Amino acid sequence: MISAIIFVVFPFAMIYAALSDMFTMTIANRISLLLIVTFLAIAPFIGLTWMQFATHLAAFVLVLTVTFGLFAVGVMGGGDAKLMASTALWLGLGPALMNYLLIATVAGGALTLFLMVFRKSALATYAGEVRVLRRIIDEKDIPYGIALAVGGLASFGLSPAMVWALGQA
Repeated sequence: MISAIIFVVFPFAMIYAALSDMFTMTIANRISLLLIVTFLAIAPFIGLTWMQFATHLAAFVLVLTVTFGLFAVGVMGGGDAKLMASTALWLGLGPALMNYLLIATVAGGALTLFLMVFRKSALATYAGEVRVLRRIIDEKDIPYGIALAVGGLASFGLSPAMVWALGQA
C-alpha cells in the first residue's frame, strides 16, 4: 500500500503541476500540500531514522527560504517556490536534491531559450490559433513548473522513498 502511494502520488503531482503551469501559468497550493502531507504520512513507514527525517525537513526549509527570497524579488513565482520546497522534502539533503536542482535548472534554461525563440518565430503566429498554445505564446513569463517537474521526475528514483518502494517489489 505504501509503495503504491509512493509510485503514484509524487509522479502524479509533478505531471499535474507541469500541465497546470503550462495551461494556466499557476501551480495550485493543493499540489504542494498533497506532496507535503503524503510525505509526512509515509515517512514513518519507509525506514527513515529521526536524523534522516530531519534532513528532509531541513531540505524543505532551506529550499523554501531561498525560493521565497527569489519570489520576493520577483525572480520566481510563488507556486514554483512552493513546488520546489515540497519536492525537496521528498528528496532530502543529498544527491537526489542536487540532481533535482541541476536538472531543473538546465531544463528551465532550455525551456526559456526555446520559448524566447519560439515566441519570436513565424510559427508562433500559426500556433497562436490553437487556444491551448495561445497563453504560452502571449505570456511574458516562463511556465517553470515544467522544468521543475522534469527535474523532479528525473531525480525521484534517487529519493529514499522510491529506493524503499523499489526494495519492496
